[in-house]
Amino acid sequence: MNGPALPTLAIVIVNWNAGAQLCACLQAVARAQRTRFDLQQVIVVDNASSDDSLQDLPDDALPLRIIRNPDNRGFGAACNQGARPCTADFLLFLNPDTRVEADALDRAIAHLQSADGAPAGVCGAQLLDEHGGTHRHCARRATPLRMLAHLCGIDRLTPGTCGYLMRRWDHADSRPVDHVMGAFYLIRQPLFEALNGFDERFFVYLEDLDLSERVRRAGWAIHYRADVRVFHKGGGTSEQIKARRLHYSLASRLRYARIHFSRSGAAVVWAGTLLFEPPLRLGQALARGSMAQAGETLRAYRWLLRDLSACWRLTRPSVR
Repeated sequence: MNGPALPTLAIVIVNWNAGAQLCACLQAVARAQRTRFDLQQVIVVDNASSDDSLQDLPDDALPLRIIRNPDNRGFGAACNQGARPCTADFLLFLNPDTRVEADALDRAIAHLQSADGAPAGVCGAQLLDEHGGTHRHCARRATPLRMLAHLCGIDRLTPGTCGYLMRRWDHADSRPVDHVMGAFYLIRQPLFEALNGFDERFFVYLEDLDLSERVRRAGWAIHYRADVRVFHKGGGTSEQIKARRLHYSLASRLRYARIHFSRSGAAVVWAGTLLFEPPLRLGQALARGSMAQAGETLRAYRWLLRDLSACWRLTRPSVR
């Protein structure tokens, strides 16, 4: 007599010029234990890569599907595209610059299936660098003052006392948090669908923070698990486009503030981003003697100015 059916998992990986990292990521998934779940599908959504990252993928070892976009749709939109046809119980959004340890997927699924994990809609992992150090990536709920402290750098001077990133905590123990990084973001599929997925108005950056905020508002917890271990290079493929990376980061911050904060709270973040931060960044670049960095900063803010009107008109997305 057969036992109860295992929960099902679909993994979505958004790729943009990840090179050999994508193959290494998929190989780690292929080697991972699958005793606590049934791997329904692994979907790679490629955002018009120009490198050879889609070559020699381990498609014989995984239920692999590749979606090739003719242009770069952005991270959140590509995640939604990959997740849309999935009917699995759980969705894992995984960065191509990650490598899961052998028991990571089993442990994460088992936690959400347990009594302790029942209140959680999302499970995150301990993210490790190449030296075995832990990325301190979890965050408190973002508020206007915490976001202002972050953009001013005050949270780096006094970690743990202000800002939304939980820099003081060593991430060595498991606990509920307000947000886990989207490099490994395991979410219940019905919840993801009810929240309409990622907000595609974020091209890249803070779309995971936005989703976490909506998860919490829907009454679900977010759990960080120190026993779910994943290598994460950090920086990802956005290292290739530094000016654009800064532009996307700043634009996403303005969008987040406009969607989730009051008009006055958003105005505080916008003033800090547009008035205080540019001279601070330029001063730092010039102090290092880096004219290239100064030029990238100026380009990023020039692009940002074109986005201001559209960012201010944003409203909070609906929930099904």
